[in-house]
This record gives sequence, structure tokens and C-alpha cells, in this order.
Amino acid sequence: MDSLFFYGTLCYRPLLGLVLGRVPDLLAARLDGHKVSWAEGQSFPMIDPVAGAGAEGLLLRDVTEEDRARLDHYEGAFAYGVKTVEVETGAGPVAAHVYMPETPLWPAGAPWSLEDWLRDWGALTLEAAAEIMALYGTEDAASIATRFGMIRSRAQSRLRAADWERARSISADFTRDDIELAHLATPYRKFFMIEEYTARHRRFDGTLSAPVDRAVFRAADAVTLLPYDPLRDRVLLIEQLRLGAYAQGDRFPWLLEPVAGIIDAGEAPETSVRREALEEAGVEIGALHLVGQYYPSPGGMAQLLISYIGLADLHDDLPEVGGLDAEGEDIRSHLVGFAEAMEMLRTGELAVAPLIISIQWLAAHRDALRDGSLTA
Repeated sequence: MDSLFFYGTLCYRPLLGLVLGRVPDLLAARLDGHKVSWAEGQSFPMIDPVAGAGAEGLLLRDVTEEDRARLDHYEGAFAYGVKTVEVETGAGPVAAHVYMPETPLWPAGAPWSLEDWLRDWGALTLEAAAEIMALYGTEDAASIATRFGMIRSRAQSRLRAADWERARSISADFTRDDIELAHLATPYRKFFMIEEYTARHRRFDGTLSAPVDRAVFRAADAVTLLPYDPLRDRVLLIEQLRLGAYAQGDRFPWLLEPVAGIIDAGEAPETSVRREALEEAGVEIGALHLVGQYYPSPGGMAQLLISYIGLADLHDDLPEVGGLDAEGEDIRSHLVGFAEAMEMLRTGELAVAPLIISIQWLAAHRDALRDGSLTA
């Protein structure tokens, strides 16, 4: 068997080319007796036997062992197996293999549309596939599958930064094109990544720098939220163990923070922040006010934080302890009056940057939030 039939996202030729590591010759084909639909609520298709239906797709012939190994690496991350089918082509029927889910996990949704998928998910999927295929030959698909969501969140983070049109009034006119990348290695890839760069860059005097070696800690973008009740004039802070503070040698590594969490792939930051408020503190958020989108430490960390103030009913009966057991979270909530929070800021008790920034934003806009003159 040396032919493979594709019916879903791998019909996007740039994605298939990335997975195969080459530009393939493809033939239009149809798998009769099957229907391709969106997996309900997901970003990918599923295929089911349906009498009288037909699944349009592409056929790859003369499949090499390397092709199969690369496809098994990519599709294995999705728990897909291979089945034997017969497809129709302009030259007649052809026996082929097709990747299908081992066990269907989702009900079928609307009819599949490659164009709609490409518009909504194509760029993100291509970016994530580049990271998955960079692991080909070094890590098995089952291991990659355990952090597939984080790979996609990182992919979305890279796309977000590329699309960010932030204001620039006094900054230099330099762009990414003013950097010459000589070498990039990734010695660590798990929930986070470590990347090692060797590069030269344009200097302010117009010359090119000598090669510089830098390491970057890469994390997916995250949201933070400081819930504020303008009627009671108080905020909600959460407290939890932070191993970063422990690793630093801090004697008190349980820190006061805003609500925070990673932005899931395909999720709007505003949706993420409302979800995190419920998960971590059991709080429903009303109007959201953007504090800012910023790099917490760009000298050695690749991540954007998007911080919000969220109006909420911070009544006394809110749950004291929250967090998701599945994520090993043990989070305590504190209801703190604004004046007390400002005193905690003054004494240095608040030691987490997004919380300090958010408290200062609240101090600047508190009166307008309380009298209703500042709207979201």
C-alpha cells in the first residue's frame, strides 16, 4: 500500500508540505460512503460512514517510509490510526490508507469547510505543526500529545505578537529585519521552552553588532485580572505557592497575586480572564477594563501579559479556597479594602508585578469606576 487519502486539515497544502518536509504531488480523490463534519465544538474535522455521502479530498501516491514516519509522528499526537479504504480518482478506483480517530470522542457538527477552517485556524495550526515537527525523531507522539494544548497556546502567542500594532512615537524605526539570526537551538521543550539564540543586530549608530548569545524562556501568553467591587470599594487577591519564588530562595514563596491564567488556543483574552475568575476564585466578572498588554521581562522571557480590572460583586460569602484539582491548584482568596491594598503596596507586601501594575491603574481610575463615568 503506497497511497494515502487526506480529507481534512492536511488538504491544506502548506500544512501537508510542512509535515512531509517536502512539496508533494497530489491527486483529487473521493471516498464514497463517508461524510466529513466538524467535530462538535472543536477546531478539526471528523469522518463517519454515511450511506450515499462522499468525502472529497486529496490522494498522495508513492508514499515513502519517511513520509509515513513523519505523518505517524504528526497524526499520532491526535490519537489517529490508519485504516484501509478505496477512493475514486479521475483515473479510477485506488486502494489507499486514511488517518481516522481510533475512537470517536466527539459528536459530528456542521458539514466540514476547509475554507472556514483556514480562516479561523489555519495560521495557528501551521505554527503549532512547526513545533510538533521540530520534535520528529527526538520525541514520540504520545509524549507530545500530553502538552498539545500548550503547543497551540504558544503558537497563538507568536501570532499575537506578530499582529500587535502597538503605538510607537519615539521608538527607533528598527524591525525584526534588523536582526540576523545565526543559530537557534531549543534544549528544553515541555510546558515551557528554553531557546538559545546567536544573533547580530543593528545598532543605534547604524553599524551591525558583534554576535551575541542569549537564552530565552518561552511561555504562552497569559491574562491577569484584579476583581474590584466599586460599591464595597474592595478588591479580591489570591494567594498560592509559586515555585519561581521558591527557586529564587524566598523564605515566603506563597504570594499574593491577581487572578491569572494561560490563554487557550483560539480563546479571546476576555474569555480567558472570565473563565479564570470562576476557576480560581468563584467570581463572575461584569465589565472589564484593560490595564495593558505588555512584556513582563523581555530581556530573557518571551511572553505577553494582558491585564484587566474586572468589576464584580465581592460579597462576604465568596469561596475562600479555589482552583482546579486537575491542575494541582490550591488557591486562597482574600477580600481586601482599597485603602488596605494601597498600604500593602506601600509596605512591599505586594511583590508580583501584574498586581502592582493593576493596583496602580485602579488607584488612577478608582473615582471614575465608583461614580460610573468610566465605562468599558
